[in-house]
Amino acid sequence: MTMLNVDNVHTYYGNIHALKGINLTIKQGEIVTLIGGNGAGKTTTLRTISGLIKPRDGVVTFEGEDLSKYKAHEIVYKGVSMVPEGRGIFARLTVTENLEMGAFSRNSKQELSDDFDRVFTLFPRLKERRTQVAGTLSGGEQQMLATGRALMARPRLLLMDEPSMGLAPVLVELIFETIQQINRDGVTILLVEQNALMALSVAHRGYVLQTGEIVISDTAENLRNNPTVQKAYLGME
Repeated sequence: MTMLNVDNVHTYYGNIHALKGINLTIKQGEIVTLIGGNGAGKTTTLRTISGLIKPRDGVVTFEGEDLSKYKAHEIVYKGVSMVPEGRGIFARLTVTENLEMGAFSRNSKQELSDDFDRVFTLFPRLKERRTQVAGTLSGGEQQMLATGRALMARPRLLLMDEPSMGLAPVLVELIFETIQQINRDGVTILLVEQNALMALSVAHRGYVLQTGEIVISDTAENLRNNPTVQKAYLGME
């Protein structure tokens, strides 16, 4: 079943035409990755889906419903959460308080307690540091916290923007293992990632974005073996 459909979307920053009629679909249960160079429009795509920017043209539908009539926080209520680039944690709040901020759309105390358990099972390190001020966490721990905070809203679709940025290789592997675990737990994922090789190793399908246009769309395996993709994004000659 198609969960998300982005249909001929044009997004602008002032007069800058950032997305030029992109089309993409995500089916329930998939991990789909969006790869491309700096300035290709990857983050803009996520910001458009999440309602932070409104497209000038085209439609974004989630589970058959047009999202354009909703504000960004209302889209969270619909079941779409985002882990932003740069993590965007609340540095002066504790780990627990950050996670509570992610649960603003929820009211059941029992469900909330279950979600804390779920996040702490996924990220035991956060449980150990739950009273610690978030700004004093390491980069990897902050990424775990940003991901955990998004999961507190119980999303059906999780948008992830550059989750491995600035992390040591051992932590990159841990983050990608976690992405797969979140997906196994029933969450559909749209992943934007500069580390194309890692992204294509966990994704089912991928799209290649170049200056605001989708130039290639295929299974992750075919993209890994595509000579153009290998040369431009995987560092292979």
